[in-house]
Amino acid sequence: MVTSRQFPSWSGVKPFLRFERPNLHRQQAALDKACTISDLRSIARTRAPRMVFDYVDGAAEQEIGIERARSTFREIEFQPGILRDVSTTSTSTTVGGHVSALPFGIAPTGFTRLMHAEGEIAGVRAAQEYGIPFALSTMGTEAIEDVAAAAPNADRWFQLYLWRERDKSMALVDRARRAGFGTLVVTVDTPVGGARLRDVRNGMTVPPTLGARTFADIVRHPRWWVGVLTTEPLSFASLDSYPGSVAQLIDEMFDPSLTFADLDWLRNEWNGRLVVKGVQTVADARKCVEHGADAIVLSNHGGRQLDRAPVPLRLLPEAKAALAGTSAEVYLDTGILTGGDIVAALALGADFAFVGRAYLYGLMAGGRRGVDRAIEILSAEIVRTMQLMGVRSIDELTPEHVRVPGAVNGQVQHR
Repeated sequence: MVTSRQFPSWSGVKPFLRFERPNLHRQQAALDKACTISDLRSIARTRAPRMVFDYVDGAAEQEIGIERARSTFREIEFQPGILRDVSTTSTSTTVGGHVSALPFGIAPTGFTRLMHAEGEIAGVRAAQEYGIPFALSTMGTEAIEDVAAAAPNADRWFQLYLWRERDKSMALVDRARRAGFGTLVVTVDTPVGGARLRDVRNGMTVPPTLGARTFADIVRHPRWWVGVLTTEPLSFASLDSYPGSVAQLIDEMFDPSLTFADLDWLRNEWNGRLVVKGVQTVADARKCVEHGADAIVLSNHGGRQLDRAPVPLRLLPEAKAALAGTSAEVYLDTGILTGGDIVAALALGADFAFVGRAYLYGLMAGGRRGVDRAIEILSAEIVRTMQLMGVRSIDELTPEHVRVPGAVNGQVQHR
């Protein structure tokens, strides 16, 4: 049969001629087109000098740990229910007694104004607007008081490294308490600094050491230069000036002799919520709660400390079961790049999740606008994943909604 043809008419062509209004703001246009965190990562690579990008993107030694964490998320298989009414969904949940509009928060990150001049202020303001927690790092680049003033209604957490000099640690804790930070997160997986080889090769020191190659790379990023040179000098706002690498700073200032007795001491000194971050075994999860932790974060520091450390997602079901008779909450970070990753963690028992790199990719890509875009992407992915799984609320997620390769009777087998 021969198809009949005719000369196209204007009325037939017109519906196809719908031109988008051009966005003259190049940065915003790029952010608007970003559909995934990976897209934001690609933009960030072009916006930030290599030294800065690698500081965020890299991990320890061979970077096996972070790749295993990501591949474990990729291996998850969802088990959707059909013919469920998902016309309305709720992403809100309760974390530490506070309602969070989304089931994830912004993890503590160091030297954040190196990524973009807006630094932690962009993060905490975005967290306040979207109704999620924000954690400020000891190694942050904005003062505790300035972060509190920038977002007075945000759910603010303060992350602490216990120093060799306890009085300096407690001075920070007291400042955080006075500034209205209600949750203290003590990080326990940094007795010494991990071997972050990208940083070593790039001369990533505090402040940055500019070799010929590094300087040439930075010159190609004038927007980054303008941000650095027209704002306050880069430094760790809570620490004294230190002329060395980040790993050397950790080795010099933080205490490799910490024990659970120090956790007892901190519990006595801090009367708010206490979270222990960096838990990597079930036995240590139990001990942390026995020594006063209100919650733990299953985390291997984003693969930036001990390479080939346990993958938090694989540890999650067993750790959750071990703490079933307690009131302790279980949070998770490391390897999260999609809203589907967050849904998988919640289904396997996590009470909450934290994102670090995903937030920083957005920050590098476009400052506050980029952070907003990262949160919007993750939020949309969470909602869409829940709807396609037949789930209307976070509370409805259970281990039956996921299948983990290598799991037996719902428990992830350690390989």
